[in-house]
Amino acid sequence: MVISSEHIEQLFTAFNKMRVLIIGDVMIDAYTEGIVERMSPEAPVPVLSVRKRYNRLGGAANVALNIKALGAEPLICSVIGDDTKGEKFMQLLRRHSLDTKNIIKSSSRTTTLKERMICDGKQMMRVDEEDIFDLNETETEKILATLRRTLDLKKIDCIILQDYNKGVLTETIIKEIIATAKMRTIPVVVDPKKKNFLAYQGVTLFKPNAKELREGLSVTVNGIDEMEAAVARLQEMLQCDMVMTTLSDKGVIIKGKNADFHHIPAHQREIKDVSGAGDTVLSVAALCVVANENPFNIAAISNIAGGLVCEKTGVVPIDKDLLLSEVKNIYAQNA
Repeated sequence: MVISSEHIEQLFTAFNKMRVLIIGDVMIDAYTEGIVERMSPEAPVPVLSVRKRYNRLGGAANVALNIKALGAEPLICSVIGDDTKGEKFMQLLRRHSLDTKNIIKSSSRTTTLKERMICDGKQMMRVDEEDIFDLNETETEKILATLRRTLDLKKIDCIILQDYNKGVLTETIIKEIIATAKMRTIPVVVDPKKKNFLAYQGVTLFKPNAKELREGLSVTVNGIDEMEAAVARLQEMLQCDMVMTTLSDKGVIIKGKNADFHHIPAHQREIKDVSGAGDTVLSVAALCVVANENPFNIAAISNIAGGLVCEKTGVVPIDKDLLLSEVKNIYAQNA
């Protein structure tokens, strides 16, 4: 299929006028880079000699970075721990000029941190610090109060729900957000996890990956035909407008309401790190939804974005100019 160069330019310019509210689990992605020159005398494991340490925003906060990188305005709402890691997280938000007023601190939780040990650009190991229990009643009310206040104060074009099963997106919160969005005719775009997989009734776009699709429906599916059958079943169960499933090296499939499937194969890439690719795909898809793009365009452009960030080491946001150039190269060459 061909998307005209003019249409692509207009779409990417339209991103600049959008405002997105992102609700979900946030975290710090920490990196320890070094070299391995020997094995430990204490156990048969390599010794990493540290050369560099740094922190990046992860989870729903990485979605916010992607939304900002695409030119839109992100507002992020979440719960973190009232701890040292939480302060580091807030510093990272401020460093990237992201609004902190909708971040709720709780003394009953720890701020999620995922530390990756890197050698020669490859991940050797990951160490996680996190709580995964649901928000308590007080935290739940704070999240919902923040949602209502934000929607009253600002015009929100889309709500993104980024679920990492760390406890922020409980079934109660999910249902309240969707109901509130429907009353205000705001599209809702979701990246789910297994725990509340079927709680997202009536959303605009639901984006599981292949693993999440299998786990969420408790099915064993492999080929594209089986995936499409599972997606059709899921769409019927959720009564959502679109289901887009990322298939790693097999690309993406998408189905709209009363519409055919589109399978967009993956483009040839030098994959270095898949971390954060789902956040990027979700971000691009959400802005395309706001722009009323058709399912093929949503999946095709998001697919390219996910592939581009996989060429980088670590969790990094999309480069808008590079994405624009790639979309034109692939889909507008004959336009």
